[in-house]
Amino acid sequence: MSTLETVSPRIATEPAIITEDLVRTFGEKVAVDHLNLRIDKGEIFGFLGPNGSGKSTTIKMLCGLLSPSSGKAIVSGIDVRRDAERIRSKIGYMPQKFSLYEDLTVKENIDFYSQLYGVKGPGAKRRKEEVIELVGIGHYRDFLGKQLSGGWKQRLALCCALVHQPEIIFLDEPTASMDPVARRGLWDLLFTLASSGVTLFVTTHYMDEAERCSSVGYIYNSRLIVSGGPDEIKQVREVIGQGNVHLEVVCKPLVRTFNLVKALPYVQDVTIFGQALHVVSVHPEAYQLLADDLRQSAVQVQEIREIQPSLEDVFVTLTKASMAEEEARLRDKAGKLGKAHPTGFDDEDESDA
Repeated sequence: MSTLETVSPRIATEPAIITEDLVRTFGEKVAVDHLNLRIDKGEIFGFLGPNGSGKSTTIKMLCGLLSPSSGKAIVSGIDVRRDAERIRSKIGYMPQKFSLYEDLTVKENIDFYSQLYGVKGPGAKRRKEEVIELVGIGHYRDFLGKQLSGGWKQRLALCCALVHQPEIIFLDEPTASMDPVARRGLWDLLFTLASSGVTLFVTTHYMDEAERCSSVGYIYNSRLIVSGGPDEIKQVREVIGQGNVHLEVVCKPLVRTFNLVKALPYVQDVTIFGQALHVVSVHPEAYQLLADDLRQSAVQVQEIREIQPSLEDVFVTLTKASMAEEEARLRDKAGKLGKAHPTGFDDEDESDA
C-alpha cells in the first residue's frame, strides 16, 4: 500500500514543524523513509506506530540530536540541518522514562534545569513558580524525586521541560506509567498548554489518547502510512474499502461468539472490543446474516449496530495491508532472483502445507 497523504486540506496557519522527504539511514537500514509532515502551532500531534517503526529516530532528528541523511526538517522556523543548536532553546523534551535527579528535591530539579536552559535574572523565580502552579506540583516541592509516584514524576519532568517557555514540546509516551486518574490529569494539562499556543508532539500506544489529539500520524516500517484528524483518517479508502460494513455486536457469551463469528464466510475481520465484538464484512446484507446466524447459534444478542471504525481498527487494517504488500514485494523479488521464498519455504512446500 502506498503511503497516504494528509487526508484533508488544512486551514492556512503558521506551521510549527515541517518535514519534506525526511530520511535517516543507519548503514543499509532505513529508519525513517521520506517522511512528510506538517504540524501547526498550538496543535497536539499524536505520533503512533509499533516499536521500531521510526518514532524515536524522527524525534531525535526534529530535536537536532541526529542529523538527517537527506530531506528537510524545519522546527520553529529553524532548519535542523543548518542550526541544530538553536533549535534546543525552542523545544522541550519529556522522555518516557523518568530521567531527572532522584536525590534532588522537586524544587532543586527545577532550579537545575532553569539554569541549564539559561533562565536567569529577575524573571527566573517568577517563571519557576508559574510552571509549578501550572503543573500543580507545589505541595511536593520539598520531596525528593525518588519519593514521587510515577504520575508526579512525569509532572516534574513536564515542569522541567516547560521552565524555559519552549514553543514545542516533545513527549515520548508520557503516560506509560500512570494510572487512569493521573493520565486524565496530565492530558488536561496538555490541553491547557495547547490552548496557550504551545505545540505538542506526543507518541503514545493508547488509542483513547490518540483520539484526543488534533491530528495523528501512523508510521509503520519506517514509512508514514496515514496522517490527518482522527475522524478524517477513519474514512480513508483503505479502511472503509469498497462497501465495507463495520458492526458492533453486544452479546453473551463473548469469547465463544468471537470464535463463531470468526468462522463465518462473509466476515473479513472480528475482534473483541471491551464488552462487544467489532465485525468487518464486505457483504451488503451482513447485518441480517449475522443476526440470523447468531440467533440460530443460541447467542444472547443485546444489540447489533453499524459503527464507524475506531482508530484501532484503522491502524490494524493499515498495518495488515502494509504487511501484505511487503510480503508480496519480497515474494516478487525472490522470484526474480530465482531464490526461495523469504520465509525459508519454496512455493511447492507452501502449497503442500
